Amino acid sequence: MKILIADDESIIRLGLKKMLENLGHEALAATNGREALQLARRHNPDLAILDIKMPFTDGLQAAQTLSRTHPLPILLLTAFSQQDLIEEATDLPIQGYLVKPIKPEELTAAIAIAQKRFAETQALANKVGQLAQTLEDRKLIERAKGKLMETGLSEAASYQALQQVARQNRQTIIQVARALLKQ
Repeated sequence: MKILIADDESIIRLGLKKMLENLGHEALAATNGREALQLARRHNPDLAILDIKMPFTDGLQAAQTLSRTHPLPILLLTAFSQQDLIEEATDLPIQGYLVKPIKPEELTAAIAIAQKRFAETQALANKVGQLAQTLEDRKLIERAKGKLMETGLSEAASYQALQQVARQNRQTIIQVARALLKQ
């Protein structure tokens, strides 16, 4: 995996980079959140590990921006286990929270969990999008049927009429419903 790491402490950053490389990953290192965002745009990483407290753009801001512009699994890293930081982190679309110092086995587990949770979240978001579209399509068809029912057709006959026009014109029922409602 190509993993983006951002930490303003050089010892932590270099240690984490070496640890990731020993685990078989390619590590991209940034000294702050702003640099991390630039590296993400250029290199399209598979996962990001961001220190919370960094100059310029902190890890929380970088995580928020990455989730909007380049969705990927994100782990937050901190030397602080302060409750206010934890609560702020829970409001973000992140997949994990690590407290320094980190051991290789903890990092391996956190990466695996982050990937899995991110994939599940993406799948759910896609499903929600599909369901929302299906609902909108059904509402559109119902409105078109209602318009046809105003002419005296039954509900079943209105739906059959939409189907028939769709077949004749080689269109979907949705396209026919939209055209009917535009008239």
